[in-house]
Amino acid sequence: MSSPTGSPPDRSAPEEERTVRRADLRAGRPEGGRARPRRARSRPNLRLPAVRLPDLTRFGGLTVPAVPEGVTTRARDLRERTRPAWSPVAGFLRLISPLGWAVVALGVAAWVVGRWAGWTEWLMIGAAALVLVLCCVLLAIGRTRVTVTTDLEPVRVSVGEPATGRITVTNDSKRGMLPLLVELPVGVSAARFTLPPLGSGKAHEELFVVPTHRRGVIPVGPARTVQGDPLGLVRRTERWTDVTDLYVHPRTVSLESLGAGLLRDLEGETTQDLSMSDLAFHALREYQPGDDRRYIHWRSSAKAGRLLVRQFLDTRRSHLCLVVDADPEQFQGGEDEAETAISAAASLALRAIRDEQDTTVVCRGQVASRTTASLTLDALARVELGPSDVFGRCTEAFSLAPDTSVVILVTGPQRPFIEAQRALAQFELEVRKVVLTIDAMEETGIQHLGGLTRLNIRRIQDLRAVLASGALV
Repeated sequence: MSSPTGSPPDRSAPEEERTVRRADLRAGRPEGGRARPRRARSRPNLRLPAVRLPDLTRFGGLTVPAVPEGVTTRARDLRERTRPAWSPVAGFLRLISPLGWAVVALGVAAWVVGRWAGWTEWLMIGAAALVLVLCCVLLAIGRTRVTVTTDLEPVRVSVGEPATGRITVTNDSKRGMLPLLVELPVGVSAARFTLPPLGSGKAHEELFVVPTHRRGVIPVGPARTVQGDPLGLVRRTERWTDVTDLYVHPRTVSLESLGAGLLRDLEGETTQDLSMSDLAFHALREYQPGDDRRYIHWRSSAKAGRLLVRQFLDTRRSHLCLVVDADPEQFQGGEDEAETAISAAASLALRAIRDEQDTTVVCRGQVASRTTASLTLDALARVELGPSDVFGRCTEAFSLAPDTSVVILVTGPQRPFIEAQRALAQFELEVRKVVLTIDAMEETGIQHLGGLTRLNIRRIQDLRAVLASGALV
């Protein structure tokens, strides 16, 4: 900074003397006329040792010592050896329900408060609560000698078909039995039956209905008897049966014979179509102009006095591969149209199996290849809707069925067509590739785009009309 007189400041002067206050400059005071600044009181410099705190945000380098194998083995052996001692106690404690433990805690707390404060009322409340729990425990003690059987017929139904079951309880004891509660889990709910008093050797039968309005696998069972008190403080259950799975198959429609994807193959299945060159010999017929002379049967011709040629039956193979997109986000109608897609695939697979064609179905983790119709529908019943990798599913289908003659990708309109085209491009060139979309907002019809055949249906009943028009031929 330049001085007011224009002369350069003295660089050799101390820094404190070269400092000029703004108030002196405004008053016109010379630099030397200002008061000498007060020196700041020097403070001692204290240096504390640096404390290094552990980094609690990084757990990658944290090493947890492994438990020696010998200690784990000894603990497991000790638990098994002492099981006869603590297992009955643990079983008894499990009889008390959470509500029962709450009553026990209330009784103990009331008793402690009554003894501490000397209040008889609190002592009476605590004693009443504990006695109540004890009486409920006495009601649950006792062995139930019964035989419980469950029958579910049929174990495979389609969506909407009735499914009924029967549960039978027989009293095997030598004396009568008080009313008993029987629970039978059915899916996410449970059926409860209160049995009447049963004499020795008597049986009681109850019927139940399983809802089948949704596709899936419904576990039925296990049947359990419940002993306890009316207040629900103590609950003692015994298991009597195993779990039975009820398969609710997707809804299907009857279709005409597909008659598609038939490739001539010497190792294929014999058909009723006549041919002049194959391995399945059928009959001899009289020679006609244009017949291949290689197939003249000379020995029969010599006996008959005229030329006879061999006639064959075509041997063809057909392998239908179905890849189902089970992602509700790819359909306009969400889960309802996704279920329609599964139903369409089930209808096509069922028709192909009845036509004695090899069939492979791949749908979001569930696979059925070259198997029966029941097992194929079981696999589709186990499908859970969710995001699906169409390209990966087509790769899996091609590895399972490299001899595919027709591949059908069942998806929704939200799936980009280029993705379907890339996924189906993994199959051989001679394979017929079809994209079946479920879209209620678009007209039912057939299109040929980019080497693919695109079919669209609004509902499952439209599939019969689309296939009848020769879409797969």
